[in-house]
Amino acid sequence: MGFVIKTDTLPIYEDDSGSLRVGKSRVLLEIVIRAFQDGASPETIVQRYPTITLADVYSVVGYYLRHRKEIDEYLARREELAQQVRKRIELFSYDEMTEKMMGNPAVRAEYDDLKPEFVLLDELLKARHQAGLIS
Repeated sequence: MGFVIKTDTLPIYEDDSGSLRVGKSRVLLEIVIRAFQDGASPETIVQRYPTITLADVYSVVGYYLRHRKEIDEYLARREELAQQVRKRIELFSYDEMTEKMMGNPAVRAEYDDLKPEFVLLDELLKARHQAGLIS
């Protein structure tokens, strides 16, 4: 009997915010790919993010190497989104935002609309900090 080649499912899923995550973790695809681009080995990436498996990192990196254009376009869109969120956040200082929210329902509604973006940006910044990409 011959060897049977099985195809594996790519270990990437899209979460509710539209972010791509690796394996069964909450680790963002862009964090894994940026770490790889910066010279980290799959083993090093797993050491930094122990909630992902070595097999998943190798699979994701292999997919990236075969589909570089599509992944680079996704990464560019994510970076643009992060820049837009940063610009929107910079418009308000924390104290100004808190003061306005207390007395202005329209501002409170805008903040509530931005809250998922605040969470996403915070997550991106924490992940980049953990990866040693920023200090």
